[in-house]
Order: sequence, then C-alpha cells, then structure tokens
Amino acid sequence: MNTPGITLLGLGPGDPRLLTLEAWQALNEASEIYLRTRQHPTVAGFPVALAIHSFDDLYERSESFAVVYEQITTQVLELGRRPQGVIYAVPGHPFVAEATGPEIARRARQEGIPLRVIEGLSFVEPALTALGLDPFPHTALADALELAAAHVPPFPPDVPALIGQLYSRRVAADVKLTLSEVYPDEHPVKLLHAAGTPEALVESLSLYEIDRSPHIGLLTALYVPPLGAGTSFEAFQEIIAHLRAPNGCPWDCEQTHLSLRPYLLEEAYEVLAALDSGDSQALREEFGDLLLQIVLHAQIASEEGEFRMADVLSGIHEKIVRRHPHVFGDVTVDGVGRVLQNWEKLKAEEREAKGKAEASLLDSVPLALPALIQAIEYQKRAARVGFDWREVTGVLDKICEEAGEVRTANDDQRAAELGDLLFAVVNLARWYKVDAESALRESNLRFRRRFSYIEKTARAQGRELSAMSLEEMDALWDEAKREE
Repeated sequence: MNTPGITLLGLGPGDPRLLTLEAWQALNEASEIYLRTRQHPTVAGFPVALAIHSFDDLYERSESFAVVYEQITTQVLELGRRPQGVIYAVPGHPFVAEATGPEIARRARQEGIPLRVIEGLSFVEPALTALGLDPFPHTALADALELAAAHVPPFPPDVPALIGQLYSRRVAADVKLTLSEVYPDEHPVKLLHAAGTPEALVESLSLYEIDRSPHIGLLTALYVPPLGAGTSFEAFQEIIAHLRAPNGCPWDCEQTHLSLRPYLLEEAYEVLAALDSGDSQALREEFGDLLLQIVLHAQIASEEGEFRMADVLSGIHEKIVRRHPHVFGDVTVDGVGRVLQNWEKLKAEEREAKGKAEASLLDSVPLALPALIQAIEYQKRAARVGFDWREVTGVLDKICEEAGEVRTANDDQRAAELGDLLFAVVNLARWYKVDAESALRESNLRFRRRFSYIEKTARAQGRELSAMSLEEMDALWDEAKREE
C-alpha cells in the first residue's frame, strides 16, 4: 500500500538493522520504491516483494551532479502527483548530505503535494561512534564535492571537521589540495569507511596520503582534527574582544580610532620593510601586527555601534565580486589594460549610485598618501583613460626638459621645478613597470649599506669621518659597491 503524495525515506548508514521502525514498516507496506541509487548496503535487506526502481542511469548519462539532482527532483515530483504517490528513498537521512531531499520537500510544499518524511540515521552518528568523539562544542560538517571545488576550506581550522561523500580517490585528491592550503601535509587525519555497517574501518594517516587509500568508496568520510588553538580568524577576534572587555587590558580599553592611528601607519611601514628585506618570517610577523590593528579598529567600531567585522568582510566580499565580472560573471576582457579600464568604470558607477559622483577621476586618491605613491596613482588613473605618452621616448624627453628647467630656475621656482622632475621620473618608472616606491626604498637600502661600510672601515682605521676627504670616502664607497 502506497501513500498519496511524496514520502521521503532515509535508509540509514548502510546496515539494514539500523533502519528505523517507521522506515521498516513503510517498506513492508509499500509495493514499489524509488531509490536515488541502488549502491547502498541497506537495499540488500529490503522485503522480497518490493519492486525497486532507481535513478542510477541518470548518473551515467549526465555531465554533472547538479543536472542529475534536478532531473531526479523533477521526476519524483511527477511521481508524487500520481494517485498512489511515491516513496523516494536516499542513503542516510533525507536532509543530511542530501541534495535532492530538501529541494523535493520545498517544491512539494510549494505545490501543495502531500509530504511525509521518514527519518533515517545519517552518516554523522556512526562516524562519531567510530571515532569515539562528541561533536560538541564545535565540529564543522562539510561536503567533499563542494570542498574539492573550493580553493580554501570554508571552516575554521581550530575546530574538527567531518567531511562526507568522499566517494572516490579523485575527489579525495581534490579535497587534499584544498585542505593543504591551510593544513600541513603531515597533519594527522582519519578516513572512515562504511561507518554504521559490519565492514566499518577507520584509517589513521597523514593528509597527503588520503587519496592513496585502497578502501575509498561510496561510504567514505574524512575526519580532520583541529590544527591547533589560535589558528582561526574567529579565535583572533575573540582575543581582541577580550582585550577590550572590562576584565581585559587597561591600555587596550582606552584606545580609540584616533589614538591608534599612528600604530596603524607604523605597522603598515614595517610590513613594507619586511617585504624589502625578503625575510619571510619577519613578513609573517608584521602581517600579524597589521592584522591586530585592523581587528582592534573593527572591535572598537562594533562597541560604538558603527559596524561589525562581519560588515567589513561582507562589504569587501561584495566589492571584489562586483568589480571582477570577468571572474565571477560573464564579462570577457582581453588583457590587464581592459581589466583596469573596466575597474575604473565600475568604481565610477558605484560612486554615482551612492550619490558621490566625482568631479575628477583623481578625487578618490587619498590626499594623505605619501607624495611618491600619490604621484603613481595619479599617473595610473590618467593613463587608464588614455592621457599618457604614446612611447617611452616622450617620457625620457620630458625628464630632460624638466632637468633643464631645474638648472635655469630661480630660487622661487626651484621647488616647483624639482617637483616636476620627480613627477616625470616616477612616470618613467611606471612606463618601465617598475614600482617607484620599491625602487627608491631599495636605493635607500643600498645607500645605507654602502655608507655603513664607509663608517665601519673608518672606525677600523681609528679615524673620524669628518676627518676624511671626499676622495677617500668615494674610494671606500666604490669598495662597498664591488663587494656587493
């Protein structure tokens, strides 16, 4: 006997003995059943008289799971409109790691088709039993297929994660690549095979080995232990909030956006110094210091009711997606030049939508920027709309012209002419695709290194720099250059 409408039935993790009493009664009363897939051990324990249909053929004919699930959903809804209705059964629970169940339920309710849900034990409980773990207080659940298509894991690394549907070695390989963006290759993990069946197996291995397991199959899941305390953005936010709490640090509690301003600038410059030095460990540390300033400002803003960190993240997320239609949309661009032109167009549209249309393309370049960086930004933006030299020879000629004007300028004009000369030199760096700020910082470092050599040599000779002639110091300068 079948029930009118749609019955969504969970088959449990794989052992027929784990079917619920309600599910077993429904199977015994039914004359036929439709399965998302026959590839599930519970099917072997079905009543003998039950007519079994499956949608396995759709997997073989379709190019993607999304297409398969849409076809299954459409067909189950059609079957549910019959007078006798339909029983549609899926592995595990109809709403856990199951794409078709929730969508069928949503559309059935929308159409007024009677809906009954017979729950089943999901893969989660047997997996936790096999691991001997309690999922509280924090455990992330993830789908292997979505994880395989991602670039970084979507869950914080300081909590354990249970990843379902790791059904093939190819999927395992893709999941491994994604997880490796955060976890070290040697991170200990566990593969769970056929949890909830007599064939249950737990493999302990390193992350880099997961796609080598010969046991991977349709009932395989992956358990990833936490990376360690303090490895997530959320944990860092909690620390900063604690610093600002009544029982936190008195100094941190007193800070405001304005009082922290010099520290933000200082940390940004220390990041640049680490970049210039090429010291990756120093760079890692300086990034942390800069991040501290950003999160601290966000915490203060949250306390003042201005905005929250979630607003910061969602805002930049939307902006990046909006300004990259050639990546996240259907816009086609040919080369970096077109990307930049499109970028400026999109920014102008955003400003207009906010009622902040600019009188000039240069209006959004911050006036507080250091002069060198400001010059670069002005030149870049003007060039994006075609205001630029046709060839680099024009830039070189301009430098010669400005140098000549410096030479002939009077005292009142000299500062302006020197500024024009510096501006022209920055433009040349842009033409040669050299970052002027970095180039000048490297020159500063070279000067410091060579001058330090002169000082060191003078001290070794027991002499004062002020007592040395320019020719002597020039000779030592040349020695420093040769040693480099």
